[in-house]
Amino acid sequence: MLIEIDFNSDEAIYVQLQNQIIMGIAMNLIREGDSLPSVRQLADTVGINMHTVNKAYAILKQEGFIQLDRRRGAVIAIDMDKARALLEMREQLQVLLARGRCKNISKEEVHALVDEIYEEYR
Repeated sequence: MLIEIDFNSDEAIYVQLQNQIIMGIAMNLIREGDSLPSVRQLADTVGINMHTVNKAYAILKQEGFIQLDRRRGAVIAIDMDKARALLEMREQLQVLLARGRCKNISKEEVHALVDEIYEEYR
């Protein structure tokens, strides 16, 4: 999986890293049980600080996307707590949908957008 960081983005580097790993999982580029590069290796490859990678990995662990193993490092291990995931998604969607509503984006346009994005994960 190729990680590309936009150093000109307003989005924090560790968030970009998290999001790309999550997208990689969703698109089956990385799968359950796959090991991610070590913190040092990923930092060197991407050209970022090791603390940034550490922070991204820590949050991914906290959110149930990876486990940290002393021997294997960061390993994809999806926490199957669907109820918690749905609650978190609902909270995030409430803000996004409110923003869309303020910009006069219709329910139909939102549904079409969700369908379009969801198809990318097949």
